[in-house]
Amino acid sequence: MHTPDGLRDLHARTHRNLADLIAHCRGLEAGALDRVLEGFGDGTVRLQIHHAITAERYWVGVIHGRVDVREDQNDYPDPDALESLRQEVFTFTDGYLAGVAPDALNSARDMTTWGGKVRSLVPAQIVLRTATHIYHHMGQLAAMCRILGHPVLQGVNYPISTRR
Repeated sequence: MHTPDGLRDLHARTHRNLADLIAHCRGLEAGALDRVLEGFGDGTVRLQIHHAITAERYWVGVIHGRVDVREDQNDYPDPDALESLRQEVFTFTDGYLAGVAPDALNSARDMTTWGGKVRSLVPAQIVLRTATHIYHHMGQLAAMCRILGHPVLQGVNYPISTRR
């Protein structure tokens, strides 16, 4: 059984890494944030970061009974705007975890997802999925930064130490 505090810790560690990666991307040369690179789904660094953050917003929204699929990537044109979005989504998820009872967190219930599909989902599994999804995209972003001549900083793997 997952605890709210355990998932809050996982979530905070994940977002610290993502914040560090966003800060690292401030050092990309002009235009590199939006340079299309083949083979990376969302083909720019900016869109990869945006997708990783807004996927969490979507899935935690599903827990709350909302299907939030805003196409707002143009509202986040630079690392500062993406960091603001990250903080907003972090607060949204952390607020949920701070107030949820362990039984509700770990119990499957019907939830409506994209396209009106009703699925039996466990909120704890959704939160875990958002963290693994962010790390997946951080790996892609590390590769993209290397291709763009800006090798990624060390330490974007899940931190196993409590020290920062």
